[in-house]
Amino acid sequence: MSLAVVNPFDPKTVLLAKHAQHVVLVHFPIALFLTAVGFDVAAQWTKKPVFATVARYNMMIAAIATLPVMLTGLLAWQWQLQGHKLKGILLQHLVLGVTSSTLIWLVWWLHRRASRIAFLLPVELLAAVMVAVTAHLGGFLSGINTPG
Repeated sequence: MSLAVVNPFDPKTVLLAKHAQHVVLVHFPIALFLTAVGFDVAAQWTKKPVFATVARYNMMIAAIATLPVMLTGLLAWQWQLQGHKLKGILLQHLVLGVTSSTLIWLVWWLHRRASRIAFLLPVELLAAVMVAVTAHLGGFLSGINTPG
């Protein structure tokens, strides 16, 4: 019995894996957005404008980073499931992923409009919870959060 060895540096292996891009890219908007929320909370708590600036830039980059994540998620669905109808956790992950991305863009847009909107922090925290639940379901889909 021989085992085929895959070269991890082969461009074809890296770029054409059926799901790898989504699994790798998804961590960037999650980390950027949650860090941005942390900096925004720190800005409101300490009244230091530099924290608000850092939060705003992190939110902008997080919002932009959601675009390739959504694209690669849709491509993974098409490649792995040949576009079959989604159900269960996969459907929930898709709906929550689109909702999370929309909320991230909304929070960034609200930050651009005005830095002191009364309801901004609750919207940020709602978005953070949505991102966390979406990531949790993604962990089940990738096999990381499976029981046992």
